[in-house]
Parts: sequence; structure tokens; C-alpha cells
Amino acid sequence: MIRPVLTEIGIFLIPFAVYAVILIARRHGIFIKTSWPSRVVVKLTFLALLLVIVSLVLLANFSGAPPGTTYTPAHMENGKLIRGSEK
Repeated sequence: MIRPVLTEIGIFLIPFAVYAVILIARRHGIFIKTSWPSRVVVKLTFLALLLVIVSLVLLANFSGAPPGTTYTPAHMENGKLIRGSEK
């Protein structure tokens, strides 16, 4: 569960990292408050939220088993653990 959460946090941080790289390339201080006006931070936040929403929609549509498959959970047979499978 932690991997998907960290992935979405990483996707959220992409616009801010790109803006920081642009500031570094322009030789502006990235830790100076005037380099991060509230107007820019709001735009970056909306872009980040849009990226997260798009990634969640794509994840829901293109991951997992194909439609119509049946999942058999892991179970014990004759003392042996049988892995779950999709058929």
C-alpha cells in the first residue's frame, strides 16, 4: 500500500521539481521567497492535482486483470499453500 501512495506523492511533486530546475537554470535562488510567488504556487498545485487525477484514472483503467477473469485466492490443499491465480 505504501508504494502507490509514494508514487502519487512523487507525481504530485513533479511540477514543483520542474519549476525548481527552471529557477536553478535561470540562476535564481530557489530558497528565496520572491522566487515562489503565490500565483505560481497555486498554478503548480492545480497542475500537480491534475497530474494525480490523471494518473489515478489511468491506473484504474489500465491495471489489474482483464474484464471477465475469475480470481482464485490463495488456499491450502493437502497441507500445501496454493498461490492465488486469475483465470
